[in-house]
Order: sequence, then structure tokens, then C-alpha cells
Amino acid sequence: MAHALTPRALATAVAAAFVLAGCGGGGGGGSTAVSTPVAATPSTPAATATDTPAQAAVTFANVSVHDPAVIKVGDTWYAFGSHLAAAKTTDLMNWTKIADGVNDGNPLFSKVTTALADTFAWAQVTDLWAPDVIQLDDGKFYMYYDACKGDSPRSALGVAVADKIEGPYVNKQVFLKSGMWGEVSPDGTVYDALKHPNVVDPNTFRDAAGKLWMIYGSYSGGIFIMAMDPATGLPVAGQGYGKHLMGGNHARIEGAYVMYSPATKYYYLFTSFGGLDATGGYNMRVARATNPDGPYLDASGKDMADVKADPSKPLFDDASIAPYGQKLVGSHQFALAAGESGTPLGYVSPGHNSARYEAATNQYFLIFHTRFPGQGEYHEMRVHEMFINDDGWPVAAPLRYVPLSKSATTISSTVTSADTAGAYKMVNHGKDISATVKPSVAVRLDANGTVSGAGSGNTGGTWTHKGNNNVAIVIDGVTYSGVLSRQWNPNANAFAVTFTAQSKTGVSLWGIRTGS
Repeated sequence: MAHALTPRALATAVAAAFVLAGCGGGGGGGSTAVSTPVAATPSTPAATATDTPAQAAVTFANVSVHDPAVIKVGDTWYAFGSHLAAAKTTDLMNWTKIADGVNDGNPLFSKVTTALADTFAWAQVTDLWAPDVIQLDDGKFYMYYDACKGDSPRSALGVAVADKIEGPYVNKQVFLKSGMWGEVSPDGTVYDALKHPNVVDPNTFRDAAGKLWMIYGSYSGGIFIMAMDPATGLPVAGQGYGKHLMGGNHARIEGAYVMYSPATKYYYLFTSFGGLDATGGYNMRVARATNPDGPYLDASGKDMADVKADPSKPLFDDASIAPYGQKLVGSHQFALAAGESGTPLGYVSPGHNSARYEAATNQYFLIFHTRFPGQGEYHEMRVHEMFINDDGWPVAAPLRYVPLSKSATTISSTVTSADTAGAYKMVNHGKDISATVKPSVAVRLDANGTVSGAGSGNTGGTWTHKGNNNVAIVIDGVTYSGVLSRQWNPNANAFAVTFTAQSKTGVSLWGIRTGS
């Protein structure tokens, strides 16, 4: 028989921490951010050694949508986020906000405070957290919405349906609840936040065979998955909370999202570790499985279902979970190289992502929200291309997505060995969960195959071009399997060769070429 939930007094004592991230990243405001935005382009064109001459700056239209869940309808991408925010784009660079704020003027619902009154009554707050939208076989759009009290995992998860992607959505029903102190939970036992989920952060997806699933959860008992009925959009009966996949004991793990790769036949489970605020150390990690409901493993073979906080340590212990999962990106900043100008590029607490494979172009995309060095809690969405390395793991490009077609001159997507050799600024993302912003260091990939400079470690290193834009970098005896590409560097007003590489221990390196 399960023991009763952690006493209500504990929830009160840790209220501040739950407000920041216990409900799936809801601490990020939609239109409430007041900090000065990060400059999107450098002040003047810069001359530096890159692949193409300096050209007119590429521009972006940025939006703040926290916890973005992305769906593509026709040629248009939509991002739905916390606080009933939404935006759309046709190029993944220029976004237009179409909704924001949990109020009766939001066009996604007709009077949302009335439509979701039962949800708000349970959660004891008039707010919505990270949603997800999917189009099911009936052609209708199903929005999986959730609300959380904020100082505890008292949450409600439901679904609303619309004929059009931009709504209005009509509530169908709440189908999961959590945080019922001392009461029986959906699995028949007394709710226990150490092992039962906080029912927020849904992601509903189809597997390779077309079967429908929903993955969800934040902190508390961890990440869970349920089989869904595509005819109703509701869980298949009799599952309780579903199957546990990751986390527990209030480990700071949330924002689960699953992407299938037809090339590798793996399901990739993306999550965010740490706290979402600027000092929380938020970072994105990935594990993989051959089945949609797991088990999900990291490259060391660790079953992520066993990755949870140590209950003997203080609440929200990060040290016990930090060694696991493949870390894609954390807080970092690239220094300006000679000839570069503008705001130095970098992210603070990037996370709560969507991931998308585009079959038509054979591209992978990572879409997430992030804060920025020196900008406090101000946040915006970012899109980065991803690649699959030689070890079958996704690695993320160091710079935000800009297609090569934006180049003023025609450039090839192929990066040769000769193209690769040169000077770089490199970030080592490490495996820690901390507020430390990792600075870039100088490194050289020398033409003779050696790695030199400050970033080459204590014993130096080597690099090998493996064809098809693949590269292997060895530093201090550790091999990083990587992918080369050309990415838009706004500090140089040009496309530059970059590398993104990852070790089997789950550490990622990002490099931007700055000279010959």
C-alpha cells in the first residue's frame, strides 16, 4: 500500500521552487517580460575569415512563446506555449504572435475562463501551462492543455478540439488530475508526489506504425507515457497514469517530447533538466529507444527510468541526475572574434523544446525557448537545425537556423576537409546543471589533423574528416562524434563552417570557424 503524499506543509515550504518550474516551465511570462530584447543583428557588417563574403544582414522577427510545441499545417508552422501564447511562421525565422494571455479576449478559445472553468477550479489558478496540438484522423485539431496550481503538483490535464488550427477550441474534457492530497489517484493508490506524475507538459505523437501516444510529466514522480485512442483523443481506458519512463523524487526533469527518426529507427526522448529561470541551469538532454514507450537509454546504456533525485538529499537535488542523458545544449556564450561585431551570441537556460523531422527536406529541427546572457528573465523562441551523428544521436547546430538559400552567393552544403581546417571558437557544454554560462575558448583544427589551442585540453587532440560532413574530434583521449555544416553567423554577417559533436558520455562541443 502506498504511503500518503508528502505533507501539505512540505508543499508550502517549497512553494517558491515549484512556482519557478514545478509545473512545466510556467514561470516564463508571455507578454509580461519587460527586459530589453537581445539584438538580432550586428551593428555593422564585419570582415572575418568565413566561407562567404560579408553581405546584407539576415533579419528575424522574434517572439516570446514559452515552452513551444510545434505543429506544421500546410506550409505554416505554429508554436503553442504556456499562458495560451501562440505564433506562426512560414520560414522558421520570422514569427508572428497570434495569441497570448489566459483571458477571454484570447482568440484560441471563446471565453477561455468559462470554457475551462473546471480546470481552473481544480488547479486553483486561472492560467495555462505548456500545451500540445495535434491533428487526428478526423481532420480536427486537438489541443492538450494543462493548468497547475504553481506551489504544488495540483494539476489538471484535458483536451479541447477545433476545426481550424487557430481555433476556436471547444473543451472536450479533463481526463487526468494530480496533487489530490491524501486521496486516491488514477492508479488506485493514494497520490504520492515522489512517484506519481504532475499531469502537465503533454506531447501527443504517433509512432512509426501510426499508434497514438501521449508523454507528459514535470518534476514530482517524473515522466510518464500513455496509449491514446485516436478516435476520441483520450487515453485508452485502464492505464491509471500510464508507464513511468524517467525521473522521480522531485527530480528537476520536465518538458518531454518524442521524435522518431526513420533513418535510425530510434525514438528520441527530449527533456529539460534543471530549473527554467535564468539561474536554474535549464538544459536540454536526449535519450533513445527502439519502442515508443521505452525503455529510453542514454549512450552509456543507463535506463532513464532509474534516473531520479536522491530522496535523502535536499529537495530538487540536481547532482544525482546530472550524469545522465546526452546533453545537447546549456547556458553558454561565444566571444566576439577578431573582425566580428554586435551582441555576442549565447543562451541562458535554453529548454522545453519541440523536435521535428521534415521528411520532404530530410531535416531535423529543435525548437525551444531561451533566456540570454545579461537579459534577466526575458525569453524568446529559437530554432536550430539538428543532425544525426555517426553514433546515431541527434546533435544541434551551434547557430540558429538560416537556410543556405539566404546567402548572397551560392554556397555548398558539403563541407570538405579543406573547408574544415582553421581557427574556431568552441563551447564545451559539459554535463553539469548550474547557472554557469560556459564561455567559448579558442581552438584550431589544423590541416595536419591535430587539434591545438586553448580548447585542445591538457594533452592536445586530433580530428578526422570522415566524409558526408561527418567529423571525429578527439580531445584528452575523448572522442566526440560530430557533424559539419554551414550556419549563419550574425556577428560576421556571413555563413561560417561549424561543428557540433558529442561524446558517448553525453558532452557536446559546439564550434564556429573564425579564421584560416
